[in-house]
Amino acid sequence: MTALVWADSENPDSPAVQSPAAPRPGRAQRRRPPIGRALLLLVFAAYFFIPLYAAVDFTLGGSRRNMGHTLSVWTGLVHQDGFTTNLMTSLKIAGGTVLLLLVLMVPTMAWLHLRLPHMRRIVEGVCLLPMAIPAVVIANGILGAFKSWPQAITGSSWILILEYVILALPFTYRSLDAGLSAIPLTTMVEAARSLGASWPVTLWRVVVPNIRTAIASAGILGAALALGEFTIANLLLLNTFPVWTDQAGQQDGEVATTASMLILFLSWLLLMLVSHLGRGRRAKKSKKADQLKTSDQPDNPRSAL
Repeated sequence: MTALVWADSENPDSPAVQSPAAPRPGRAQRRRPPIGRALLLLVFAAYFFIPLYAAVDFTLGGSRRNMGHTLSVWTGLVHQDGFTTNLMTSLKIAGGTVLLLLVLMVPTMAWLHLRLPHMRRIVEGVCLLPMAIPAVVIANGILGAFKSWPQAITGSSWILILEYVILALPFTYRSLDAGLSAIPLTTMVEAARSLGASWPVTLWRVVVPNIRTAIASAGILGAALALGEFTIANLLLLNTFPVWTDQAGQQDGEVATTASMLILFLSWLLLMLVSHLGRGRRAKKSKKADQLKTSDQPDNPRSAL
């Protein structure tokens, strides 16, 4: 804020000059973070990290203080019966879930944004239904709906892949919807189609590269759900890594806790990778924009006058 001050008090017709006004009292105090917010952040951090620390300490032998901390449970996890087999099964299910989910949802979401934007609320409501329906109800519905299907599907991991695609719809819809809303989709698609590109080529070479971060986020969330889902796999009597973890926990709690921590750290690593890729892509875009602005400026400023 500035204040007007006369240059000559005897001549009021003289031009006025601006002088900076004195800062208002209390402005410096407003910039200080409130104590209540910091305390709330500490409470949430303690609520999250204290159980995590306790679990990690338990896997390192914290319950056996006379032996000290050791990595014997972590190193011996690979040699547990069924660990490798069930882990590979869950990884295959997660890969199939992510692949089928993206193949179905990316073209559908792009078409929804382009041709049926008025239907987005209805589709969003349908995609959010798996969050409101209990997993037990979904599993019983699957058993009733697919009872006449071949045993190769109902008795294998394919039934879980189809089910996990449905369960991951809310997260996939949110991620892809945010990514498509952040780009000028209509302009990009119309430009590509006017240059002679077909719809599959436009989708693969124009739409997908511009929503890679959203696709990666949807894929990671779908994979995390497939790796950690227990209820439906247990009700369908299929052996996956969470089911094996529950069975191992009935015999050795340290082994089950270590397996759970392994999946948790793996999910964190994937999420950090997606976040890093997103930041790197935004930094690259801003760098290119700065280079374009620099190249558009004339070398000699006087020549532009």
